[in-house]
Amino acid sequence: MLPSPVALLLDFGGVLAEAPRPDPAPPGLVLRLYNLTNGVLSPGEINRALVDGAEAYAAWRDRDEPDELPQAEVWRRFVTSGWPQRAQEAVRVNAAKLSYDWAWRPTWALRPGVPEALRAARAAELPMAVVSNTLCGAAHRDFLAKAGVGGLFAAQVYSDEVGVRKPNPEMIWHATRRLGVPTGECWFVGDSYRRDVVCARRAEAGAAILMRSLRTSTEDATRWSEPDMVVEDGFGLRDLLPF
Repeated sequence: MLPSPVALLLDFGGVLAEAPRPDPAPPGLVLRLYNLTNGVLSPGEINRALVDGAEAYAAWRDRDEPDELPQAEVWRRFVTSGWPQRAQEAVRVNAAKLSYDWAWRPTWALRPGVPEALRAARAAELPMAVVSNTLCGAAHRDFLAKAGVGGLFAAQVYSDEVGVRKPNPEMIWHATRRLGVPTGECWFVGDSYRRDVVCARRAEAGAAILMRSLRTSTEDATRWSEPDMVVEDGFGLRDLLPF
């Protein structure tokens, strides 16, 4: 039996929402970069830079990095290195908007059972927070608001805004400080062994709950700590709540 939680902390991608594998070089973003850099690079060159940059950034994210890179540094390190200096500067100045566009997924959808789980927690007066690694937390906030569940969260903690990333336990501690609750009495729900379960253990959360997602199946579970409980979707999480 899991201890009753005093708060519920949830990852975004793979837990609250999921989308098919995104296009790393959306045509609209390629065109925006082409216009922003005054055509000094061809659309094909920009497309290749985004595809290669997305792959390199993903490889970096899979390392156990305690700190998050600033948005402008992500673009400089993974996308625009080797571009003409004026083009690099144009991207740097507009990094916040470009990061929003790169992070946004038009195919995001709430996972099955998530609205029901969130509303059950709200009905039980259980405070909730989002705790998520992301290039742009603003995109996540806007999606949750448009999906009609953003107002259910007392706090939203995103790595690009706080400067650290999971599995750094400070991500969870940021959330519990904002909620004003003891970390050791919170449930943390994520879909990754290497980021979420490890983060929960390092933070000494009350329980680490794994919600299976497309990402979960890509990890070697034997290399990481076991979660306290595994659920398949939001309905499974709702049924765990002891209320």
